[in-house]
Amino acid sequence: QVQLIEAGGGLVQAGGSLRLSCAVSGRTFSNSVMGWCRQAPGKEREFVAAIRWSGGSSTRYADSVKGRFTISRDNAKNTIYLQMDSLKPEDTSVYYCAASVRYYGGISSLREADFSSWGQGTQVTVSS
Repeated sequence: QVQLIEAGGGLVQAGGSLRLSCAVSGRTFSNSVMGWCRQAPGKEREFVAAIRWSGGSSTRYADSVKGRFTISRDNAKNTIYLQMDSLKPEDTSVYYCAASVRYYGGISSLREADFSSWGQGTQVTVSS
């Protein structure tokens, strides 16, 4: 089991930037995948971005954030990040750090349902 603790949410104006971080602890494996999902009020939780925890730097993004958000990792610090630029009001959500501890598929086929460990969430609010 892994434990995930997010930080970095807040209030920002449209067009601004925020960086979320997620401290990862517990046992991970060479095929672990870390990522971010979000849930807006009244909506289902949706996939945002994912990155392999070790090995290559394969990443995947939801179409809605591609080109604006960047996921990265720092294995020395056991931390993943989500750099969010050009934020829009529709990005307003609770953002959750997530982990698929053992993921055997290709990152291109990863879905929100494949994540099995979750952080507590951090609120991101983008004002217009």
